[in-house]
Amino acid sequence: MLGYTLITKIDKIDQNKWNEFVSEHPYGNIFQTPDMCEVYANTKKYEPVFLSVVDEKNDIYGILLAVIQKEYSGILGNLTARSIVHGGPIIRDDNPDILELILKEYNKIIKNRVIYSQFRNFKDWGNSKSTFNRNDFLYEEHLNILIDLTKSEDQLWKEVHSKRRNEVRRATKEGASFSVEHSEISLKKCYGILQEVYDRAKLPIPDYKFFYNLFCMGSDAKIILFCAYYKNEIIGCMLALGFKNTIYDFYAGSLKKFYNKYPNDLIPWEVFKWGKENNYKVFDFGGAGKPNVPYGVRDYKKKFGGAFINYGRFEKIHHPLLFNLAKIGFKLWQKIK
Repeated sequence: MLGYTLITKIDKIDQNKWNEFVSEHPYGNIFQTPDMCEVYANTKKYEPVFLSVVDEKNDIYGILLAVIQKEYSGILGNLTARSIVHGGPIIRDDNPDILELILKEYNKIIKNRVIYSQFRNFKDWGNSKSTFNRNDFLYEEHLNILIDLTKSEDQLWKEVHSKRRNEVRRATKEGASFSVEHSEISLKKCYGILQEVYDRAKLPIPDYKFFYNLFCMGSDAKIILFCAYYKNEIIGCMLALGFKNTIYDFYAGSLKKFYNKYPNDLIPWEVFKWGKENNYKVFDFGGAGKPNVPYGVRDYKKKFGGAFINYGRFEKIHHPLLFNLAKIGFKLWQKIK
């Protein structure tokens, strides 16, 4: 495209301009930052994929940061390789030509490296959906839940389902408490809880180094450790991400033997209050599944109030045969687990 240059190597982009572009863009988010790129680069079985469009002055007009994730190394790793794009690409003024350029280049880069790609949207792409479709990315509906932290605490409390409010009260009566932690010791304890949760659900979880790398991020983009305690022991946690005016629910769970202390009810409510006190405006509760498809996680989250948002996802299967083999392999892995 006349007047624009594509950059695909991270060391060729001005990091300050990249950070500034994401911070100032209305849809800029933590998953498209240089900090997150560094996290991916330093995590085992993760690999960042970067694209940027700049003009002759090196001013940025578009950014895409994806991450290739693998569950194994070597040949097995190739059978589990997928590329995930959280909240991207970010395009200046939603320029359709820039989006077209980025998607075409992304397809060239990724096609022989992963089985499938998935764009997890943080905005409604509107008329630009046709650009994704033209590049063979199929749209599917997918829900999210956003909590408006600019509302008063009283209003937020009223929007929490009555049963959930009772369970928050019971958590306190049962002796559970809430704290925001800042130490690596706490991070390790939280990771141990998440390991138990994901093992129970028969789902893979990233290596501890991924969370440690998040823990070491800069001040503009950061991980926040929200913890529920009982008798000086962490019994539940939410590892959230903070960036600009948004808190992102990233990984969360609690120890099964302490379910009767209601940590999973206490933590979100306390996070809402903490977010308000620290000038955040939105709590992003994360994925809530497909509309009209039963999903227990959605049933849990919706009882905390908030608004359903349907930004959907774009997906492209680059290698259908390997994709089907991977699905069979994952089911076998779950049975073994």
